[in-house]
Amino acid sequence: MKKVVFYGLFLSVVILASCGNKGNGYLTGVKDRQNWFQEDPYGMVYIPMGSYNMGASDQDVPWSQTQQGKTVSIQAFYMDQTEITNNEYRQFVYYVRDSIARRILGENVSEDDYFIMTDDNGDDIDPPNINWKKKIKWDGDDEREALADMFLPENERFYRRKEIDTRKLLFEYYWIDLKEAARKATRAKYIKDRSSLIKKDVIPVYPDTLCWIHDFSYSYNEPMTNMYFWHPGYDDYPVVGVSWKQASAFCIWRTQFRNDYLMSKGEPFEQNYRLPTESEWEYASRGGFDLSPYPWGGPYIRNSNGCFLGNYKPMRGNYIDDGGFHTVKAYEYNPNNYGLYCMAGNVSEWTSNAFDESAYSFTHDLNPDYQYDAKDNEHYTKKRKVIRGGSWKDIGYYLQTGSRTYEYQDTAKAYVGFRCVISYIGRDKNDDTRTKSGDLK
Repeated sequence: MKKVVFYGLFLSVVILASCGNKGNGYLTGVKDRQNWFQEDPYGMVYIPMGSYNMGASDQDVPWSQTQQGKTVSIQAFYMDQTEITNNEYRQFVYYVRDSIARRILGENVSEDDYFIMTDDNGDDIDPPNINWKKKIKWDGDDEREALADMFLPENERFYRRKEIDTRKLLFEYYWIDLKEAARKATRAKYIKDRSSLIKKDVIPVYPDTLCWIHDFSYSYNEPMTNMYFWHPGYDDYPVVGVSWKQASAFCIWRTQFRNDYLMSKGEPFEQNYRLPTESEWEYASRGGFDLSPYPWGGPYIRNSNGCFLGNYKPMRGNYIDDGGFHTVKAYEYNPNNYGLYCMAGNVSEWTSNAFDESAYSFTHDLNPDYQYDAKDNEHYTKKRKVIRGGSWKDIGYYLQTGSRTYEYQDTAKAYVGFRCVISYIGRDKNDDTRTKSGDLK
């Protein structure tokens, strides 16, 4: 009888111990983590990791000596298949417009309609969130009065057309300066309080539609100014008239727009959308052809049938023979081997990097990157940002994968657009097909 009692007590102790620990004494990592895989972002193509010879693949025609050869390695990432189009950028503009309108209406017409005042636990949200499910009543009596300041004043209207004052479309955005946080002198301060490293900026988001006129003296481009950004006929054309700062702000908005959706579904965030570094841009542009001067791989800008392979300026005064005139639709001409359209010609593209003639000599050979955050009052040479790919108004040299030049970060041009990238989470897509032993399935 005593043996039965003893075994019973011993078994109870074992059960209690196992219930309290829920483990076997081995290092197993945190349990019940979410299953996750890298989803291919909509409209983007996968660029595998690799190394290549960055720099000129052909004669340095202007003898600029800004593109010395250098072997570098690039981690895997995704890139937009096309340049950001007018209609895609318009989604950003409309988001800013509607968020401003809802904020005004929530403060002046109805908090309950246009604001979300409490969270899921019933706690107050301060400041309240915008209620995106509520449609804006632009023509309601109260709404018309509250939103009057969003429209052009009477003395600025043309034929009494009631139009949004695009100067009021200001986007406030934030980011953390991780490079500054990593500096030894800053790290101790960052550990105690990171607020000083949270950067803020406010920028008008509407493109500079007058760029079509001010970029070309004694040239009639008023039709492009009148219609290019807002008319449906140009929806699939690349957006232009966007400064480097506006393009960077677009990337931050796109990140938050995506992550807000993921958070609503209880899913992990993705990497940030951003402008590509110039080393990423050149690697993607080459399409796997390491030493070829153009994205399509060949040494010529025409194919074997004599057809042009990009939108550029074939001869002095001749913008026609290549099939374009100004810009063309973002998916015109054949893509390169990675599936990227118009990596040569159409519009030049902003990169994230500051321009320095000798950058190749001091940047790292692992994901080379040189960034400089120029302030508004700094010398203009510090505001130079690298643009790549050449445009509809450039000669063939600038279509080469290794050619680099610059524009200033606070300027907007009729021949400069952009596309976004997002870093791949993990090492390579092939990792998802490997077993725990490291062997391919």
